[in-house]
Amino acid sequence: MTARRGNTEGRLAWRMTGIITLCVYIFLFAPIVATVVLSFNDSMFGGFPMTGFSFRWYAKLWENEQVLAAFQTSLWIALVTATVTTAIGLVTAFALVRFEFAGKELLSTLVILPALVPETILGVGLLVAIKAVDQPRTLPLLVLGHILLALPYVVLIVQARMVGIRRIYDEAALSLGATRLQSFREITLPLLIPAVVAGALLAFTISFDNTSASLFWRPAGVETMPTQILSMLKISISPEINALGTVMILVTVGIPLVGGIVLQSLSRMKRRDQQRET
Repeated sequence: MTARRGNTEGRLAWRMTGIITLCVYIFLFAPIVATVVLSFNDSMFGGFPMTGFSFRWYAKLWENEQVLAAFQTSLWIALVTATVTTAIGLVTAFALVRFEFAGKELLSTLVILPALVPETILGVGLLVAIKAVDQPRTLPLLVLGHILLALPYVVLIVQARMVGIRRIYDEAALSLGATRLQSFREITLPLLIPAVVAGALLAFTISFDNTSASLFWRPAGVETMPTQILSMLKISISPEINALGTVMILVTVGIPLVGGIVLQSLSRMKRRDQQRET
């Protein structure tokens, strides 16, 4: 009896866990699905029931100069952020894993600290700081802010991969006459490529999709995609906003997904080449 009761309680617990998990996923993804579906609504009123299927709101986005300017700004900032954070994160992770130096723990803490502080608090703090030194908000400062937010994640990803690479590979290369730079370029870096690409894609996504920090740091007259959506929401809620939200979803989800697929295909090709050689 006790065993049967235990099995029954266990099944009930698993069912309740599954139901709760399903409810959480519905709560999270239902608004996203509704946004994508309503972006194709022919009616100018963004709501159900739909009156027809149309791409008119995407065509309006293409003709909206403010949206195009915001998209170009976000794309440029995200590309610069991904490039700079990847370079800095790679060097920082390599130094933290491979070398012992004074202030190593302090450096590690300072690098990770922006990921531990809420973006709103960090945004307000930096805004107060630049106001205290009478520094106007500029586009380079906005880019630096995005780099500050994305850098911890790149360092953590590359550092996790770096820990799994044995020192014996570098030591073997050094014993054969290679310099440290050659050893890093020919041995360590190829092994780090998956983590480097993953960190770059994550940094791009964080920057492109950032809202709270961009609201505090953007200069007057400059809009990013998230801030453009917020400014459009102040006027009215139309299917054009749903179309813009769908574009944001495609960019922030599609780019990491495509990057993951490319990395998997490259790893498979490398394995096949190694099998053929053996």
